Amino acid sequence: MALPVLQLTPLIIRCRASLDAVRTKPSPPPPQQPQLLMTRSTTAGPAPSLSCSLQCPHFDSCSGCTHDLNLHHPLIVDEASDFFKRFGVEDFSFDTCRLWGWRCRAKLAVRGSSISPLIGLYQEGTHDVVDIPECKAHHPSINSAVELVRQGMAELSIQPYNEDEGTGDLRYIQMAVTTHNTSLPSNKRYKNGKVQIALVWNSRNENSHSSVKLYDLSNFLWKKGGPRAATHLIHSVWANFQTSANNVIFGNRWRHLLGERDFWEHIGGIDISLDPSSFGQANIRAFDSLLRKLQKYVPYRASVADLYAGAGAIGLSLAVARRCRSVKCIEINKESKLSFEKTVARLASSVDCCISWHHADTSTEPLSWLVGAEVVIVDPPRKGLDQSLIYALQNISSLELKTKSLKSLISKEEKRPWVTRRAREAAVTVESTSTWEETETLPETLIYISCGWQSFKEDCKSLLSSKAWHLHKAHGFNFFPGTQSIEVLAVFKRGPGLGQKKRKKSIKKKNKPSFRTQPLDAVSE
Repeated sequence: MALPVLQLTPLIIRCRASLDAVRTKPSPPPPQQPQLLMTRSTTAGPAPSLSCSLQCPHFDSCSGCTHDLNLHHPLIVDEASDFFKRFGVEDFSFDTCRLWGWRCRAKLAVRGSSISPLIGLYQEGTHDVVDIPECKAHHPSINSAVELVRQGMAELSIQPYNEDEGTGDLRYIQMAVTTHNTSLPSNKRYKNGKVQIALVWNSRNENSHSSVKLYDLSNFLWKKGGPRAATHLIHSVWANFQTSANNVIFGNRWRHLLGERDFWEHIGGIDISLDPSSFGQANIRAFDSLLRKLQKYVPYRASVADLYAGAGAIGLSLAVARRCRSVKCIEINKESKLSFEKTVARLASSVDCCISWHHADTSTEPLSWLVGAEVVIVDPPRKGLDQSLIYALQNISSLELKTKSLKSLISKEEKRPWVTRRAREAAVTVESTSTWEETETLPETLIYISCGWQSFKEDCKSLLSSKAWHLHKAHGFNFFPGTQSIEVLAVFKRGPGLGQKKRKKSIKKKNKPSFRTQPLDAVSE
């Protein structure tokens, strides 16, 4: 049964005046940090004169946050607003949500000693770990779970990892909070989130000589924070085994130790399953807000291609909310397949959509994933889009006119049966009960979700320079309060926009060749 949509009630936030938003020493925290829940959507403009302060005791030493004032309006918002205006979007908006306790997923290094372990982030530019037991960005349940790990290490003499010597037991911990608890009223679920703990153990597998300590620590956590403890804090305990000397956090081997195996969250109107190896958004409230905004730009019964799909949260939420004809999810990380299968199994039987997940690299023959989709969604990593995909999108108009190109693409795949066989074996498909006509159309709408502002700007200018696309709408989201980082949702439409058409007419009227050759991305920043 679908869960009711949580109605967020804006609260009054008391802010103190500030001269600027530079990094300063925070004032002492109040006796009790308020658990404020704020939902605000504004058109970007001049930064407010009031500031909302982080008030975190670790701010001076921790690399996680870069500013402690004006959390609801980072300076980058004004830069983004100016950027989008240059390309015809006058109504760029910025949505901010919870400012404290927003992080529901954290990867923390473990160093120091068993008696006095350091659990936190690396100090900027070093591999010195800064202990952050009272982090204001963390969901309170994460801080409580970290304290349990700290107690268990001291009591059981669990040695933290020593990078220089490659010795020790516990290298990292990953904390993930689920607020999906239908036994509680909706307004209490977030506060009472349970933590999935993944212990990154310095051994090849669970049969190593140090595995006894691993099981002792997991049992300690379950006894102190499991369902029979005074406070039920722990959702489950997992182990990951890693012996590499490089900076990669996780190894390839995982083991479920205690608690529930399946980890669920309700986002975008559907239940999403996430394994500890799967990518998950740290700010689930902000991600839910983004998904609901995104849904408005996808027509009902559209065919959708979801590239860089992960476990399919975006594509599957669209399948339900917009009753899509088809949704193709393409993801390079094969570990996301299991989460996708579990999520699909929970979809309502009334969902009539041809749904598929494919383990594939979108940079290889990207056109093959665009054919037949009316809407394409891209949610790339921080580095931005693959160049081969940018090229396909830049030339999408000419490719559509050349129907032979599409037919040759299909013929090419038919001549390489091992490729199609491998793709079929790696895919998960849920057939629709209705019969939909397959087409060779190409997308009319491109929706770009970006976590890397610099890479997005470059990708955006590359797409617009070809005049195959124009910017239709843009929204920003405060996924990481306390940092100069924003998540961007940009909607592109096929063909020149109104501003481009006016500019073309103006150029033609003046008959000045120098203006004709000026590229769209010639606008300086």
